Amino acid sequence: MMWTRWLALALVAVAWVHAEEELRSKSMICANVFCGAGRECAVTEKGEPTCLCIEQCKPHKRPVCGSNGKTYLNHCELHRDACLTGSKIQVDYDGHCKVVCYQSNRDELRRRIIQWLEAEIIPDGWFSKGSNYSEILDKYFKNFDNGDSRLDSSEFLKFVEQNETAINITTYADQENNKLLRGLCVDALIELSDENADWKLSFQEFLKCLNPSFNPPEKKCALEDETYADGAETEVDCNRCVCACGNWVCTAMTCDGPAAGRDMLEQWKGPLGTEAREEWRKESEGDPDPDRGGDDQICPGVPEAPGNS
Repeated sequence: MMWTRWLALALVAVAWVHAEEELRSKSMICANVFCGAGRECAVTEKGEPTCLCIEQCKPHKRPVCGSNGKTYLNHCELHRDACLTGSKIQVDYDGHCKVVCYQSNRDELRRRIIQWLEAEIIPDGWFSKGSNYSEILDKYFKNFDNGDSRLDSSEFLKFVEQNETAINITTYADQENNKLLRGLCVDALIELSDENADWKLSFQEFLKCLNPSFNPPEKKCALEDETYADGAETEVDCNRCVCACGNWVCTAMTCDGPAAGRDMLEQWKGPLGTEAREEWRKESEGDPDPDRGGDDQICPGVPEAPGNS
């Protein structure tokens, strides 16, 4: 038994020495090789250097938004993904990608819901009564109302999620972002006809929101006595902002000055958006990213801009 143990230990020692030699050899062969972002030097069977996609990035958390609309844990993960997919992906900005419901997103979701509801209309037959558009809406309203004769954001979202076509909007590469987009667009739909601004729709408000003949107005954003169209971008202090459904949506960097630390994520003011915003804030805090360079920091607060005039 003793000789078997000695043999096992000897084999382990040989393997360890061999591994050490391989590391030294790789270090020498790759000493003057530069592979670029997302790649690392490896040694071929012939003992020659070659550049391959990084096998595994360090797990430090410093989120960045890629030019493909996808959020990455850090710069290394972004460049690694670009290498693995053969895509050109650049860092758009630090932090999680802004998920924004533009008017076109809101109107597309609305169009799909109306199309789905109209397909359920049953014309009157010779001996049976059919169902019209209002009756179909009334049926769904009662199905998802919790008994207070009002549909809030979560109830409206459950109603929307009854139809695959209505929810299958893949604007972003990340499915979690598409789910968040759906919630923001539900808030935007409620805001369309919520006359008393309580983030709940009565049946009449619900009917108006999804009335095929109703033309949603185009909303603009206001800032320093100027108005901006949907999709317009600007900068406020150190933050990048975009106009969406009449509200400014901005990155959440803390800026120097008296306006620092105030909240400007206006589009996330609805119930579903508020919940998403808190989660976004928690996830946005991370460790410094050594792959990025520089001394920028992810910070939680942002300045506030005027809303609609």
